[in-house]
Amino acid sequence: MNGDDLKAIGYAEGKVIRMVLDIIENNYASQEKEEVLNLFKQVVLHPEQFLDHAVLKHIAQTLIEDTQGAETDRIPLKETGINYAVFGADYIEAGAVKQMEIAMKLPVAVAGALMPDAHQGYGLPIGGVLATKNAIIPYGVGVDIGCRMALSIYDIPAEYFLANEAMYKRELIAWTSFGAGNGWNGKDRAAHAVLDDAAFNMTPFIKNLQDKAAHQLGSSGGGNHFVEFGIIEFKTDDVKLNIKKGTYVALLTHSGSRGFGATVAGNYTRLAKEICKLPNEAANLAYLDMNRAEGQEYWLAMNLAGDYASACHEIIHERLTKAIGGQILAKVENHHNFAWKEMLNGEEVIVHRKGATPAAEGVMGIIPGSMTAPGFLVRGKGEAAAIHSASHGAGRQMSRTQAIKNISKEEMRKILKDHGVTLIGAGLDEAPMAYKNIERVMAAQKQLVDVVATFTPKLVRMAADGSRED
Repeated sequence: MNGDDLKAIGYAEGKVIRMVLDIIENNYASQEKEEVLNLFKQVVLHPEQFLDHAVLKHIAQTLIEDTQGAETDRIPLKETGINYAVFGADYIEAGAVKQMEIAMKLPVAVAGALMPDAHQGYGLPIGGVLATKNAIIPYGVGVDIGCRMALSIYDIPAEYFLANEAMYKRELIAWTSFGAGNGWNGKDRAAHAVLDDAAFNMTPFIKNLQDKAAHQLGSSGGGNHFVEFGIIEFKTDDVKLNIKKGTYVALLTHSGSRGFGATVAGNYTRLAKEICKLPNEAANLAYLDMNRAEGQEYWLAMNLAGDYASACHEIIHERLTKAIGGQILAKVENHHNFAWKEMLNGEEVIVHRKGATPAAEGVMGIIPGSMTAPGFLVRGKGEAAAIHSASHGAGRQMSRTQAIKNISKEEMRKILKDHGVTLIGAGLDEAPMAYKNIERVMAAQKQLVDVVATFTPKLVRMAADGSRED
């Protein structure tokens, strides 16, 4: 390994290369060269993700400081952060609270809230809601731009599904594609008007992502993304949805903007950090001014990624609806990892909901639990303290690494069997025990949403290798 190898993956000439070579010699000498280069490529591309790494944190900090320049060049944070509402504080980890407190010290921050499924992420915590004045934060939106839930409720009684589960499993496997890089080819490739959106032509960077978007259209990502059939129960008639009391077969999907959105997020996060030089602890909250071309460009790209994510769900639901032969009684869709222009206290603000969903009065949403826990069809109550938001799920209580170390395959098989759930794919990192208790999460947001119906998963498909999009 030498300096030329490191320069080839993005390192600049200087002290950081010497640091990297020393660390490789002392800690990674026994590993394959390609494996080591891949690791250090991730460090140079995403140094903020390695600030807590036992071995690599000094390199990460040096890279960030080199990008941001001297301390005197940095934009200072407010000495005192803005107060914000916290829902379900008893089971939100300290790291998420600390991240939210830093976000509330941003000079562009106007208001914030923390949802009961919150846990630590990069920049804004997962479950964080942040309103800003005339600024947008790429990492406040998140990597999987426009990730969403989509629900189709069919005129099929629960008993029919239970008697024909093998057919549903066959069609679920046939019409879904999962995991980083995966998509559809040949005659199975989907068509949709979103691919003809003029926004794809706004810059060469976005245009170059169009082929990737076309390949992955109608597919799902890795990690916690899923497509599942289940039973939804309405305990009373719902006049607004025109659905009678009873149990029905339903299809629920969770995925986002795939590799297209992830690449957009990475590009504009780097751009924001070059323009907006914040202190180290706030580096991942770098923002773009909406009055400048970069801010407007990201706004258009973010909205295109959101439309693309919606199109992916539309295609999955259309294909599976045709395959099972049901009639749709109602459809509900809501998204997170996005930013909206909204009015707050008489002024327009940019509301970032990273792992949080809109819950304005009357707005429908879906809040899933885990593969063995119920999900909830909800209607927003428009709580001002929450900035008209609610949780996007149960939220993790174990990191992926912790789950793999602490949960056995036998434990996972048992809990699936006990709940009558058939699982296709997924690793131990997505085991139900890795997630918070959804009942507690829902109890903590009673003032945010009303429960309309309860969804029970029965047949779940996820990425087989637990892969995540890049």
